[in-house]
Amino acid sequence: MPSMLPPEGHLSHRSNWLRAAVLGANDGIVSTASLVLGVAASGAARAAILTAGIAGLVAGALSMAAGEFVSVSSQRDAELADLDLERRELGADPEGELAELASIYESRGLETGLAREVAVAMSERDALTAHARDELGLEEARRARPLQAAWASALAFSAGAILPVIAVSAVPSGGRVLVCAGVTVLALAVLGWVGARLGGAPPARPTARVVGWGVLAMAITAGIGALVGAAV
Repeated sequence: MPSMLPPEGHLSHRSNWLRAAVLGANDGIVSTASLVLGVAASGAARAAILTAGIAGLVAGALSMAAGEFVSVSSQRDAELADLDLERRELGADPEGELAELASIYESRGLETGLAREVAVAMSERDALTAHARDELGLEEARRARPLQAAWASALAFSAGAILPVIAVSAVPSGGRVLVCAGVTVLALAVLGWVGARLGGAPPARPTARVVGWGVLAMAITAGIGALVGAAV
């Protein structure tokens, strides 16, 4: 009788773009909020605060995209080099590579004969894919994707950064710092919760971690801004 249970929904295939998106949004919220709060705490005019916020948004989004593309491209290069080496080894010594694959399956609990049969079947179907997955740990769903990481990071940074910019520019000078800080804390809490849910993790600890570090960064930056404003 077929099982009536719904199929399991594993979420690890989201790891590449989810990491870039959460990192980008968190950086956008924290760095831009810290920037505008620091400028606001110095007593700067609204135009200066808004200019600093927009400049920080654009520069940060481009920097995040470039950084993600470069770093993930380096990871991708390493993966391609490993695959190229494995391809050459398969061409030079197919029997040795077959024995290596069988030993991997045997180490995972299969009997020697069955491990050999599985290795033969996998190799006949696609030897390089089998070795990439089972020897190198390079599953297709988790391969490095530089462009995906770049645009996810840039868009997430922009979405996060626009919130403190709007908050600090739409409020009179007397309440700018408090309103911007409140909006930022709320945005960080939402980000921590959404990131945890998308990754399938319990939300309490990730949310507290995101909010805690964000508040610390804003407090330090606002304090330095106030000191600089008083000094100059």
